Amino acid sequence: MSKCKRRREFATVRTWNVQAALSAVCLLCLQVFAPTAGSAPARPAIRVGDWPQWRGPSRDGVATETGLANDWSARPPRLAWKASGLGEGYSSISIADGRIYTMGDRGSEQFVIALGLKDGAALWATPIGKSWQGGGYAGPRCTPTIDGRRLYAIGTGGELVCLDAATGNVHWRKNFARDFGGKMMSHWGYSESPLVDGDRLVCTPGGPNAALVALDKTTGRTIWTASVPDLGGSGKDGAAYSSIVVSEGAGVRQYVQLMGKGLVGIRADDGRYLWGYNRVANRTANIPTPIVRGDYVFGSTGYQTGAALLKLKRTADGVDAEEVYFLDARTLQNHHGGLVLVGDYLYGGNGHRAGSPVCVEFLTGRIGWNGGRGPGSGSAAVVFADGELYFRYENGTMALIDASPDGYKLKGTFEIPGVEKPSWPHPVVAGGKLYLREQDALLCYDVKR
Repeated sequence: MSKCKRRREFATVRTWNVQAALSAVCLLCLQVFAPTAGSAPARPAIRVGDWPQWRGPSRDGVATETGLANDWSARPPRLAWKASGLGEGYSSISIADGRIYTMGDRGSEQFVIALGLKDGAALWATPIGKSWQGGGYAGPRCTPTIDGRRLYAIGTGGELVCLDAATGNVHWRKNFARDFGGKMMSHWGYSESPLVDGDRLVCTPGGPNAALVALDKTTGRTIWTASVPDLGGSGKDGAAYSSIVVSEGAGVRQYVQLMGKGLVGIRADDGRYLWGYNRVANRTANIPTPIVRGDYVFGSTGYQTGAALLKLKRTADGVDAEEVYFLDARTLQNHHGGLVLVGDYLYGGNGHRAGSPVCVEFLTGRIGWNGGRGPGSGSAAVVFADGELYFRYENGTMALIDASPDGYKLKGTFEIPGVEKPSWPHPVVAGGKLYLREQDALLCYDVKR
């Protein structure tokens, strides 16, 4: 594909930075997602500095923050405050309306937890099910989704709850196994962060007749259930460890999810299966959230699998997914921690149980640069903000890396205190702060310039 055509299809890094700045100014009057056709009242506006769901306002790991420190070499970020009492778990955080939300296991129960944004003071904690010990890694993995005065969360055992965001009171609840015949591909428990789209809550029980479901977000009433055919020999049936994103690919609004058997597209209107892609699936755990832009879908998994870019095309009876490229595991595999798309390039950690910094040209799969092993060890969770990549490594190393295709440039590190278990929760950058969940603790760092 020619350079000119790539320019027409996608904005350059500079254009996207301008758009990010504009969206920061206009964020109060925009919606995270356009509502589905015929939907009830649109999703409430997002306040500047809020992070209302998994991977941020657009579920892509890209923050709209500006005015942040762009070098930690001389002065690492200052710890503003630390909160404790969250319990065990790997959930990240969401932020809305002056409150922070997460999940944790305390004793025999699993809780959804609310803290004050100013200092992390405890506000409320609501038990939603039994604590989780499966697979050797205790605690929940879901990041709560905030939609106005309501919060949605999924427990590790498949408990789906709608709570009052201010008080923690339960509005309604479902159970993936009991209500939808839900099934996980393997034994680490449900890890999905649910999606609010217009009047609907969409999530992935993984059942044979309810792979994905759309529910009325106010009442929990089932709007539709989606079944997925056998996609091929790779992977396993059931839900995986990923979360749904919205695509308008090929002119059709659809929900894209990485399941046990691979990537799928489900029509938003009625839950009709549109397309599937099996080659990127493995039989142990498919984890990273897909990345979508325009007609394209990118997915990657670890366990020596690889990565792929698909292009969605309209057909007479729906949508087809055409493979643009496939990169084998020696070239690119993201175990967990995800990747971010900035301009025309993907950035993230490369390797199974490794977070080797890598830059990949989105449309071609060409490796722009490879940063070697990187400053930390284990997988790395990544978020982008104000021109920089925030890499959080499994061993507790936090690194700032330049988000530029021109070459790998490390711009400082610091060590997260108190790390005893895998330091996996995704970092959050919002309101000039860097938030790091570390099991029982939440650490808040000042990252303003």
